[in-house]
Amino acid sequence: MYRPTYINVDCNKLENNIKKIISNHSKYDYFFGIVKNNAYHHGIYVVNHMIDAGINYLAVSSLEEAIQVRKYNNEISILCLEPIKKDYICDVINNNITLTISSEDEALSLLDADIFEEVKIHLKIDSGMNRLGFKDKKELKNAYKKLSEHKKINIEGLYTHLATDGIYDNVYKNQVNKFKDIISAIPYKEIKIIHIDRSNTLLLHDKLDFVNGARLGICMYGIETGNNPSIKKKIISCFAKKENKNKEIFLEPVLSFYSEVIQLRKPNKGEFVGYNAGYHTNGLEYIATIPCGYADGVLKKFKYIYINDNKYKIVAECMDMIMVSVDETVKIGDKVEIVGENQTINILSSRLNMVEHKTLTLFSNRVPISYIYNENTYEVKY
Repeated sequence: MYRPTYINVDCNKLENNIKKIISNHSKYDYFFGIVKNNAYHHGIYVVNHMIDAGINYLAVSSLEEAIQVRKYNNEISILCLEPIKKDYICDVINNNITLTISSEDEALSLLDADIFEEVKIHLKIDSGMNRLGFKDKKELKNAYKKLSEHKKINIEGLYTHLATDGIYDNVYKNQVNKFKDIISAIPYKEIKIIHIDRSNTLLLHDKLDFVNGARLGICMYGIETGNNPSIKKKIISCFAKKENKNKEIFLEPVLSFYSEVIQLRKPNKGEFVGYNAGYHTNGLEYIATIPCGYADGVLKKFKYIYINDNKYKIVAECMDMIMVSVDETVKIGDKVEIVGENQTINILSSRLNMVEHKTLTLFSNRVPISYIYNENTYEVKY
């Protein structure tokens, strides 16, 4: 890397997280690794580490993302969670992508496509999200009948998406019941894979007897989710805490983000820093310039960074740099922690009033990712 701003992804921690999750939820047969948005910004390169740890299916948002995964693995099945137009059926077949079918119109469109080899599909049920999926039993029954009659269409899976964690609300239970009601219109027991749970519902609930697959998203990456403090208390035992390592299962954050100090200034009292003269110094401080800015996903709204385990305030931002109020102990070349042990994704998310998934999408693909595995560190260019 040419600029001292980079993300570290610890593949040892990623594998350990997955192994622990699978070990504690071993009644499932299928574990879907959700790798949309460049694997939650951990980089698609990690898919083989996921597979080595026990992930046996992957899921992405788009055909573009699926094809990106194929650069690193040609064998594992990949479910595309969003519909793909029939125009691209050749790319779907050639890259062995599993389609989501979420309406009768999509089913008819697929039947009208030139399917020259087997295509696997998963039927998506709308159990309450009002986003994608079959919401009407009759529509599902009609689509299932037509699709099952096609010799090259393999109805491999059936799934829905849960809107809440289901601890202090009835939404989870209502969605499960609605899902069961809708799929009663078809011989669902003949379908190979049924998956409902996502990260938090997997960690918080017992396995449903008619389900044999689970989707592992942000939990694989060792990041807690859920802004409700009561819910967090219930899932907290799954995550690593320095003061309590004797839990049955704990998951560790995989991603960290660093930069370094490239310039130091000691302005006179009252001088300004950054665009719009938005910050004025008090004459007793140093200003450190750090080469990461909002183009990298690092915002003034982060408020703080850490240098030598000490917290310092961000006072100005620009596209490629931030300026930070520091003290005389900080030197040029000192390592800067944007995300790490002192400042986790959860801490940043709370400060930004954002869910953790959103915080991860802030980081730009122009920030190089350095992978750690065993005792080796190497960069993968995307």
